[in-house]
Amino acid sequence: MRIGVPREIKVHEYRVGLVPASVRELTAAGHQVLVERGAGTGIGVSDYDYLAAGARIVDTAQTVFAEADLIVKVKEPQLVECEMLRPGQLLFTYLHLAADRPQAEALCRSGATAIAYETVTAADGSLPLLTPMSEVAGRMSIQVGAYCLEKKNGGAGVLLGGVTGVAPARVVILGGGVAGTNAAEMAIGLQADVTVVDTSVARLRQLSAQFGNRLKTAHSTAETVDSLVTGADLVIGAVLIPGATAPRLVTRDMVTRMKCGAAMVDISIDQGGCFETSKPTTHADPIFIVDDVVHYCVTNMPGAVPRSSALALNSVTLPFVLALASKGYESAIGDDPHLAQGVNVHEGKILHAAVAREMRAA
Repeated sequence: MRIGVPREIKVHEYRVGLVPASVRELTAAGHQVLVERGAGTGIGVSDYDYLAAGARIVDTAQTVFAEADLIVKVKEPQLVECEMLRPGQLLFTYLHLAADRPQAEALCRSGATAIAYETVTAADGSLPLLTPMSEVAGRMSIQVGAYCLEKKNGGAGVLLGGVTGVAPARVVILGGGVAGTNAAEMAIGLQADVTVVDTSVARLRQLSAQFGNRLKTAHSTAETVDSLVTGADLVIGAVLIPGATAPRLVTRDMVTRMKCGAAMVDISIDQGGCFETSKPTTHADPIFIVDDVVHYCVTNMPGAVPRSSALALNSVTLPFVLALASKGYESAIGDDPHLAQGVNVHEGKILHAAVAREMRAA
């Protein structure tokens, strides 16, 4: 199969769909790989590195899309990329369609088959292709949260870990999944006062066993969220419903009652965000302020650390790319019901149930 890797064009997105090690595996299996010139520059990989791995370098994204049977990307296709897709072609990337109706409609018009990393499942119900980026985003959320709390950025000038004689910042993490757990680990490491909120008591028990008395836990109710958020210095939104829009757990009224100079980081923004005041931002212009509360809502957080992110992502996507390339679409999803869960769009129709519900409700 001919596999194409275009250069990512989303603002400040430097990751790449396939790294040279993945290309080498694919070419060794008899597949052809086309890589757009400069696609790996953002992670420190040259065109020569791809050539050495067996890829063919082409000058434009148009050539990649025109010649490839399978397009492997990182971020959702921009509308100009959707226009280059064609019937029968496969697209394998993050999509997050529930929060992006224009992209969903464009993919349907293209006639291509779009498989989303974030809805591919594992036998235990987890999301293996979302996990590494959730780990990155969770860890980054504390870094950027600390940045937002700096006075020059509109924050209250609070140090997360406090200092001798000064109490640490209160960090509230909404969601105890992969992203929330990684955020908690980083915040605890900085000696902040950390509370994780989740609807699953079983998950809260696991977190208590993992972190002991370094972490507080709270069962998620509207009253609990209100009380904790309004008293927090930093709130991390890390909730996820696979394929669906994130629930709006933090209302505008709560934000209004938060501390002046508090900060909020919405990891859930790819799925629409879990704060009512959230709106998508970019690495070029990442923060905005609502009612004296600093918001960070970048939709591709892991793109800020592209080398780590691309390597981590390839480690989990490569087996699926190999399956799609070696078996073809129908056999690959027929043999693997977990990969089949990743199919969001096929021949002009939205097939993923959660995404379809969101489109009907919009």
